[in-house]
Amino acid sequence: MKPVTVSVDVPQTPEQVYDFLDVMAHHERFTDHYLTDWRYGGPGRGVGSRATVTAALGGTKTDVTIEVVEAEAPRRIVERNVSASGRRLAHGVYDIGPLPRGGSRVWFTYAWVRAPLGDRLLAPVVRAAMRRANRTVMRRLAAELARHVSAADS
Repeated sequence: MKPVTVSVDVPQTPEQVYDFLDVMAHHERFTDHYLTDWRYGGPGRGVGSRATVTAALGGTKTDVTIEVVEAEAPRRIVERNVSASGRRLAHGVYDIGPLPRGGSRVWFTYAWVRAPLGDRLLAPVVRAAMRRANRTVMRRLAAELARHVSAADS
């Protein structure tokens, strides 16, 4: 299946964005519209941090284990996502780049490595649902970054 990429521009520096995204528990704050019941494991940040969540998307619910497998400050975080009893394997990648006039652009790409037959048969529907959910994620991420950075500055 083709990957899905969404992005958002934010006024925070790449370092500020990375520092926020590097903490696994922060992800709950901007993804809880479709990822719930967060259970954490491993370190709180960086490679090895992980969470198991319940994903509700497209009328179905499934547990997903999300683990950070690569982190390159301040520009990239790669997560491995395993669900559907191991039949679905994907990577979620946050890429962070500086904007010419300050701030950052944050891209999130969800790429399937392996998907169950049902996902592949309904690929256009599955991809559209993921794109909608992740566009919301990016809007909510921007709002959370604004709150987080202003709280840190206080």
